[in-house]
Amino acid sequence: MLFNSIQFLIFFPIVLLVYFVIPNRVKHLWLLVCSYYFYMCWNAKYAILILISTIVTYSSGLLLDRVRSADKNDGSLKLKMNGIVAASFVLNLGILFFFKYYNFTIDLFNRLFGRIGVQFIIPGFDVLLPVGISFYTFQALSYTMDVYRGEIGAEKDFFRYALFVSFFPQLVAGPIERSKNLLEQLSVPHRLTLDNLREGILLMIWGYFLKLVLADRIAVFVDTVYADYNTYPGYYIITATILFAFQIYCDFAGYSTIAMGTARILGIQLMENFDAPYLSTSVSDFWRRWHISLTSWFKDYLYIPLGGSRKGKMRKYLNKLIVFLISGLWHGASVSFVIWGGLNGIYQIAGEVLTPLRDKLKKALCITSGSLGDSCFHIVMTFVFIDFSWIFFRADSVLKALHMIKQMITVNNPWILFDGSLYNCGLGSGEFSLMVIALLILLFADFLKLKGIKIRKVIASQDWWFRYCFIALSILAVMVFGKYGPAYDSANFIYFQF
Repeated sequence: MLFNSIQFLIFFPIVLLVYFVIPNRVKHLWLLVCSYYFYMCWNAKYAILILISTIVTYSSGLLLDRVRSADKNDGSLKLKMNGIVAASFVLNLGILFFFKYYNFTIDLFNRLFGRIGVQFIIPGFDVLLPVGISFYTFQALSYTMDVYRGEIGAEKDFFRYALFVSFFPQLVAGPIERSKNLLEQLSVPHRLTLDNLREGILLMIWGYFLKLVLADRIAVFVDTVYADYNTYPGYYIITATILFAFQIYCDFAGYSTIAMGTARILGIQLMENFDAPYLSTSVSDFWRRWHISLTSWFKDYLYIPLGGSRKGKMRKYLNKLIVFLISGLWHGASVSFVIWGGLNGIYQIAGEVLTPLRDKLKKALCITSGSLGDSCFHIVMTFVFIDFSWIFFRADSVLKALHMIKQMITVNNPWILFDGSLYNCGLGSGEFSLMVIALLILLFADFLKLKGIKIRKVIASQDWWFRYCFIALSILAVMVFGKYGPAYDSANFIYFQF
């Protein structure tokens, strides 16, 4: 069931209606049933994987609490706790590896055997990747680590914990919530309030705008060019690559924002997952603003345990590179994703190493750090570096990505930007113009966000008639200008494949 489907627009009001009329003691049970139904609409049998992950991490939390309370003076306490955590990670990551990385690993071994002349083929398995497995696995594992570190106590109510792992708004594509935030909110029954309803609806409208008006419209152009880059070389590819940066942003931020909105109506506040990332002034700044829940997860549960920046500069740079290589692999079982992650790791290391040289150059050229010109230059350069890495993320393979880069460099056809040729890539002049206008709205909204101005609060401070008119007109605009498939088929969100 997709957020942008008719089924969800029927499902969610039913969830709300029942949730706010049933007794408080069974509200979490109702949400748990709804969450499993929501997930099972994709593939019912894979709900067993969520249940296994839930049972394993729930049990690990109880065991950690029991060991900590029973063996306070036992020298083997840490050893026992490490064993419980290791078992939880091995079981959960083992399931994730089988469904997401087994065939990829087997393919690498088979290629290696072929290169060295060994006639041995390891068979793979034809399995469907479960939707959202990387997201709920990481969320469940973060609970194990939080209990291990003593940051929270173990949740005793199995059904409430099961809801934490499977909470339907953020189940399949995040944000990856922390137990300290979400579990605490799920332990308290919520009532419907006008503020939550208004805030949630505004969030959902903005999310649908990002997905239907922008991401799905941009996808038509990008898919056309990337599917036949030999026919559309040079500046066609450059344009499509720039647009893909906004497509993946709008698609993923659209999902996260709709998730935040649905949860907010239920009285639950999810973490912000994007914070005007394309207005970042460095790659490091970009990764503080992009997919915040995953970036912070890797920081807290991988980068810091590896030693973070505590063991010297070289170890710090190595740790960063490891984190980004694994982040690339998290996104998909493909060498191109690993290269994408590695590039972003190298960008950050190079940026930090070259900082003294950059500061000296600014001083020599009398450039004031933080000035408008300096900030704009850094924003543009950051976007260029990030956008270049998106080529490997979007292309079907490393070889195709390299061919596209070659086409971008060797074919010089800038006139296609002005002679109407771009209108032959799936979007006519009217559709293309509408896309540009929508992009300007997005950049304006992100600029206000960067300045600390929340449009939702501005709207909430207006008279009642203005608020209701704004909401009604916004819904109408999304319905009229949204991009829909044949017979109004809803398009998948990009991050569902991860």
